[in-house]
Amino acid sequence: MAIRTDTRPDVGGSTAFRGDIEGMRALAVILVLLTHAGIAFMPGGFIGVDVFFVISGFLITRLLVAELASTGRISLVGFYARRAKRLLPAAGVVLAVTLLLTYFYLPRTRWSDTGWDVVASGLYAMNWRLAEQAVDYLAADQAPSILQHYWSLAVEEQFYLIWPVLLAVAGIWAVRSRSRGRTDRFRLLLGVPLAVLAIASLAWSIHLTQTNPGQAYFVTTTRVWELALGGLLALLGPRLVRLPRSVAVVLGWVGLTTVVGVALFLEPTAPFPGQLALLPTLGTVAMIAGGPAAGRAGPGCLLGLRPVRAIGAISYSLYLWHWPLFVVAEAQLGELAPAARLGVMLFSVLPAVLTYRYVENPIRRAETFTWDPAQAIRLGLSFTMVPALAGVLFQFTVWPPNRSPLPVAQVPWVEDTASAPPSPSGAAVLGDHPRDSRAGTPVDRVGRITPDPVDAGDDLPDVYRHDCIAEGSDARVRSCVYGDREADFTVALAGDSHAASWLPALQAVAVANRWRLVTYIKAACPLIHGEIAWQGRAQPSCTEWNTELRSLLTGSKRPDLLVTSSFLYSPIRDEKQLSGSEGQSAMANGLRRSWSVLVETGVPVVVLRDTPHMNVDVPECVAKHPERLTKCSAPRSLALRAGGGVAQEEAADGLKGVHLVDLNDAICPGDRCAAVIGGVLVYRDTNHLTASYASSLAPRLRAALNDVVGDVARG
Repeated sequence: MAIRTDTRPDVGGSTAFRGDIEGMRALAVILVLLTHAGIAFMPGGFIGVDVFFVISGFLITRLLVAELASTGRISLVGFYARRAKRLLPAAGVVLAVTLLLTYFYLPRTRWSDTGWDVVASGLYAMNWRLAEQAVDYLAADQAPSILQHYWSLAVEEQFYLIWPVLLAVAGIWAVRSRSRGRTDRFRLLLGVPLAVLAIASLAWSIHLTQTNPGQAYFVTTTRVWELALGGLLALLGPRLVRLPRSVAVVLGWVGLTTVVGVALFLEPTAPFPGQLALLPTLGTVAMIAGGPAAGRAGPGCLLGLRPVRAIGAISYSLYLWHWPLFVVAEAQLGELAPAARLGVMLFSVLPAVLTYRYVENPIRRAETFTWDPAQAIRLGLSFTMVPALAGVLFQFTVWPPNRSPLPVAQVPWVEDTASAPPSPSGAAVLGDHPRDSRAGTPVDRVGRITPDPVDAGDDLPDVYRHDCIAEGSDARVRSCVYGDREADFTVALAGDSHAASWLPALQAVAVANRWRLVTYIKAACPLIHGEIAWQGRAQPSCTEWNTELRSLLTGSKRPDLLVTSSFLYSPIRDEKQLSGSEGQSAMANGLRRSWSVLVETGVPVVVLRDTPHMNVDVPECVAKHPERLTKCSAPRSLALRAGGGVAQEEAADGLKGVHLVDLNDAICPGDRCAAVIGGVLVYRDTNHLTASYASSLAPRLRAALNDVVGDVARG
């Protein structure tokens, strides 16, 4: 979201107000709001942010060049003072209110992350925080941040720290050229650093979007070219007015059509920004370029209407407010229908108008800050640092006293030196016939829950702590060794994070059986033959990882037993992502081909059927409903059909040497899957077991694996 920059005359400038640009702001924010409202016909409305980037680059550069042309210099203090008083107060107010909304209306599981999000947003580094999370598989299933939208403000603020300085330096030579009567060279010299910046950033954007699309969406380096594009347009200056009217009219309407068309037809899963971002940005350039000469014959006849300009005037505050209100509404009411989402977006107009009238305008127009830029900077810094400090202090609300510590996983059949046996917990309370046990039936209240829902995200298998899991575009085969390192019998655990979820149980089995256990884990990557996609994006690194791993497992690192499991993915065939029954069959075929290669080389394969997939984020639900835990349960039939279990069953059917082990009766024993069993939280999100609960499954896993090893030994 671009900042709101006044287009009226400013220090050293003679720029005229353009109502059509105010209307472009309105168009951009409406596109964003419609997409966030889930309006089906507007899947690509997120490109409204790109429209804002171009507008901001154009307006800011125009003001700076006007100042340079009239005074021969750029006052950096004056520039930063204007930015501070116009942007930071509204942003700071929304950050402060967001902390209050989080405390009163969001589950405690989100408090810590929100506190750090406030810090990152207040310091205008939110885009880098989100970029880091975009390649973090552990964050993939988390609810979106209530401050997610601050990423675009961070991009712009970082650009504004660099561009005025570069322009001021370039202006030294440019002003000298102008003083010698070389006016054309004046703007050319100013454009050189901007053009270099734009070309380098665009090239990097195209590259990173192909190799790491999640990170590419947020980082500053892939977005700077969009602001620079607007800046280059601003350097054309008076030439825009001299465009032939017919050309300007065509430019304007083609630009508007392009922007709206991209918003209507661009799918959210498309690789973006990269070269696709050229469409909305060049469309915006065309609208801005054609505006002065086209007049009312161009898009300005629509964009310049008073109601449209009114929305453009509050676009900054509207953008700031709409997302926190939407996140709070969904946290309180559950997933909203598009009509309800749209209602939230419309409601956000109220705080936006109030912020514009009572925060933005009074501070921006205050004469004190105009005559004393240093005071304006101090004011802006206070609106930045106070919320950031509040975000740090907010962390203390997340750690209340007397919290129960995380337990040490108990394996009752391993020698214990304690005098009294531990009371059963987790799956141990289900007995020998889990489906007949009432201990697995969802109830509203339990005595205690381990781990605490706030800590559930950190209740992880050791491969995460030991850095033994490949993530993102990393195709290296990483491994760690557990159990008896000198044992003759080696078990390999290979697959995605669902395979890793079984590690706590398998570690206990390896210790008890004196096995050597080696892990080969890659996030979002099953042990499969063929290409797959995850969250709508192809995973070429997964194909590379599988190729190398197959070579190891059938060669020098061949284990005596392979254990694997996985989630459900979208296989790719002829560059098309398959879904539904076709995708499930393709997934089963890819798994079967991969397992067959191993079996043919003499490696027995144990497939642990995928765990039930819940329809809620379990820790968040439990934190929100500690006395209504039944709200956090899910129908067993639906939970078992979701995920990769059905494809695994189809893949293993009739395949000699492959043994399907299903322990889901001890994970979801009732007709509804419970969130807490035996005082232990079953899931750390919607589909991954907590390490604590996985540990409690160790006796059952040991029995199943011993049966398989016995069958293999008997031939």
